Amino acid sequence: MSNDAYLAAYPALAERLPGQDLAWLQQFRQSGLQAFAAHGFPTLRDEEWRYTNLAALSKTQFAPTALQTAADDLLAEYRVADAALLVLVNGHFVPALSDLADLPAGVTVLSLAQALQQQAAKVADYLGKAVAETEHSLVAFNNAWFADGLWLEVAAKQVLSKPLQILHLVTESTALAATRQLVVVNQQAEAEIIETFVGNVDSYFTACVNECFVEQNAGLTWYKLQAEASKAQHFGGTYAKQARDSRFSHHNFAFGSLLARSDVHSDLDIASECSLNGLYLAAQRQHIDNHTRINHLKPHGISREFYKGVLDQKARAVFQGRVVVAEDAQKTDSEMNNRNLLLSSDAEIDTKPQLEIYADDVKCSHGVTVGQLEEKSLFYLQSRGIDEEAARHVLTFAFANEMVDKVENSSLKALLLKQLLARFSGIEF
Repeated sequence: MSNDAYLAAYPALAERLPGQDLAWLQQFRQSGLQAFAAHGFPTLRDEEWRYTNLAALSKTQFAPTALQTAADDLLAEYRVADAALLVLVNGHFVPALSDLADLPAGVTVLSLAQALQQQAAKVADYLGKAVAETEHSLVAFNNAWFADGLWLEVAAKQVLSKPLQILHLVTESTALAATRQLVVVNQQAEAEIIETFVGNVDSYFTACVNECFVEQNAGLTWYKLQAEASKAQHFGGTYAKQARDSRFSHHNFAFGSLLARSDVHSDLDIASECSLNGLYLAAQRQHIDNHTRINHLKPHGISREFYKGVLDQKARAVFQGRVVVAEDAQKTDSEMNNRNLLLSSDAEIDTKPQLEIYADDVKCSHGVTVGQLEEKSLFYLQSRGIDEEAARHVLTFAFANEMVDKVENSSLKALLLKQLLARFSGIEF
């Protein structure tokens, strides 16, 4: 299915999308549609996509579906204990599968379709304000095609006692699950969100854009687990706007899909803090692309970024981390690190850390390593009676588990540990 075919199919789809009576939303969608029509899906000619080929999106007919088939096995496997649950199936919020019991009155949770009916003016204040369609054409595509999503707002000074889990399920082959999440954490509030992407069919396309607004002295911790089906295509972008003295922490775990691209961007105000952590595991012919950008716009900002990758067989990964320090952002303190472990001579990593510094009183650094398992460490384990294959698994697990150890939520950590152990047989704890 070519880009032109997506455009040809859009008029019939548009009539079923929420917000038909909202002129501003129709203009927003049309602008996204026009931007996508002008550029199509990103290609290898685009600098930010030069290592990631999206040809499959134009060759396969991915189409939205209203079917909401339950997947009890996936719900049971990926449900995080002691968390409120928000379930989206094939891109649509399903209240019957969700569990919002015991949420305090200071938390508002609506499907985006509901929010457009009940508080359209408020949605208009935030939609498209954390990321513009000019970011790239997949954002423009989402602007036009999103069929549902979530509105999450935490009232000022409200501190959530348990996390919110957003569980995205895809249960129909060749489905397009295009969703939009708007998250507002008001002044002095604290929230933790666990976003999980899974599917039980071979081929589908997930396109999810999150816009997060972390107000003054508020904190938002976001965990993302991408464990899509083996032939899925995934795009997920999380874009944050941080007010003065705010805190935003993002932990990105990419284990699944055939091809996945993840964007994590944040704009920092005065004395804001941003922490980005990530772990990507890829084997066979998987392709996992991580792009991050931290924009220090004002003075005294602090950012820390640490991503690790493990690649086996003919897998390929991309890491592009970019820190931009504006002229006004004096006293910025920023560190970035990317470490990669290649388990096969056919595996490949393209890593590109970038610092753009326009201020003169800053402390910024970055580092990259790409290597294989150390022979001395392998020899040491083998000398203690561990066979070579098990020794390799132990060392690889230890390398990856450092990122899991950064997760403070015990239930999520157990789920991530289970995912790791499934990939490294012969390890017992």
